Amino acid sequence: MSAGAVTERTVDLGEVSLHIHEAGEGPLVLLCHGFPELGYSWRNQMLPLAEAGYHVVAPDQRGYGRSSRPEPVEDYDILHLTGDALALIDALGHERAVVVGHDWGANVVWSLALRAPERLAGVVGMSVPFIPRPAFPPTQAMKHLFGDTFFYMLYFQEYGVADADLGRDAPRMMRKMLAGASYGAETDGSTAMFEPKGEKGFVDRLPEPITLPPWLTDEVLAHYGEEFSRTGFTGGLNWYRNLDRNWELTADWAERKVEIPALFVAGANDVVLMMTPPSVMDGWVTDLRGTIMVPEAGHWVQQEQPAAVNGALLDFLGSLEHPW
Repeated sequence: MSAGAVTERTVDLGEVSLHIHEAGEGPLVLLCHGFPELGYSWRNQMLPLAEAGYHVVAPDQRGYGRSSRPEPVEDYDILHLTGDALALIDALGHERAVVVGHDWGANVVWSLALRAPERLAGVVGMSVPFIPRPAFPPTQAMKHLFGDTFFYMLYFQEYGVADADLGRDAPRMMRKMLAGASYGAETDGSTAMFEPKGEKGFVDRLPEPITLPPWLTDEVLAHYGEEFSRTGFTGGLNWYRNLDRNWELTADWAERKVEIPALFVAGANDVVLMMTPPSVMDGWVTDLRGTIMVPEAGHWVQQEQPAAVNGALLDFLGSLEHPW
């Protein structure tokens, strides 16, 4: 496979099939996207990593894009999601991989580092740091913390409501979502995201973009809009609907630490860091080789500042024992 081309194919994993973007040859680097994204979100990482000598693979994860979208909500729990990653590593013919995850994908790769560290040469979390297992089920803690205030993760719990809200006009949803959490976008400042509950849903609470950041081109918006118009958002929302189930399933992991080589990367202006700062990892990630805050970047860091992210990834990959 030439490092100069990104190809696409669908890999049958038995229970599900995952559509992947693929480039290069060498040790495997698996790129796991977040919500609401696609394997396409790593388009600016594929060739730079492949040209550096890696087999780079970015799947549409379970529930997204051209991959399988099972109907049962419980099919999106953390055992299924990390199981997909392990099955994909096997299907691609590798013993081990470096796994990189952004947003919800970060939760997947951090969990994989606890579940099967022997299968990983390293782990990179983007935007979401490693979060130790809490003492109480997540939605219980959220209800206590937010009370009568709207909080998107709780809004996403009820099957059907958020699905219809987000899917009613997928291009509008993606434009508001991508611009609103990006650095450099001018909005009308109309966010109602943390205001009292009411009739407004998620999309209407997002600020309306006036100008878009340079990375968010018509081509990028069209791709996301077309894909989510076709699939809807139920697959991605089902990941959130397993928050408490994941808490129950990972009881045996509660005291485990991430002991493989690790890196954390985030946009310096990422709003997620207000809720989960990198300090939550203190004492839990024993071989953390860097915490990189990328200037002039918000939540979509690998899309907003690809050169900085690619440099950080290549430096980290170069620090690992080769081949893996």
